Amino acid sequence: MPTVALYKQDGMQNGEVTLNDAVFGIEPNESVVFDAITMQRASLRQGTHAVKNRSAVRGGGRKPWRQKGTGRARQGSIRSPQWRGGGVVFGPTPRSYSYKLPKKVRRLAIRSVLSSKVLDKELIVVEGLNFDAPKTKEFRAVLTNLDVNKKVLVVLENDNDFAALSARNLPGVKIVAPNNVSVLDVVAHDNLIITKAALEKVEEALQ
Repeated sequence: MPTVALYKQDGMQNGEVTLNDAVFGIEPNESVVFDAITMQRASLRQGTHAVKNRSAVRGGGRKPWRQKGTGRARQGSIRSPQWRGGGVVFGPTPRSYSYKLPKKVRRLAIRSVLSSKVLDKELIVVEGLNFDAPKTKEFRAVLTNLDVNKKVLVVLENDNDFAALSARNLPGVKIVAPNNVSVLDVVAHDNLIITKAALEKVEEALQ
């Protein structure tokens, strides 16, 4: 089973913590991670693109000229697609791009990226992040103590409101609950900080 250092809020090491081998010790499956990221990015697309077809454009209620005898090609409307200002053929319409992967595939993907963080030594486990009041300056000091100066994903227990409020104004820092850890968030951040209480919740959900 993999083990990582356990840190206190002031940056001092306070022993080690053993990680669940089924969650943090598997061989990462890059193909599944790619599929999961593609799925998440697809679901983020708004899909609000739209064009007007010939029934939506204005005008064209009258036949521009009679059917025969003019020498011109027959036309039924000045808003047909071949006319300037006419409707668009086969243009994009509002739609949802979201789709779902099987549950086992999604769980394998999140376990793969968590295991990658352990292998790359980018996982930091802290005993807890406790603040008396929301203080951005104090949370920045915690990051300095832990020697974290890049984009960081912080996983907090659900009832730790002061820590979440302290970090929300810091650039490059994102706070998530244990049940909202996603593949895209883990991959998009250089470091992963997780409290011991949140770690237990993640292992319980993914083992």
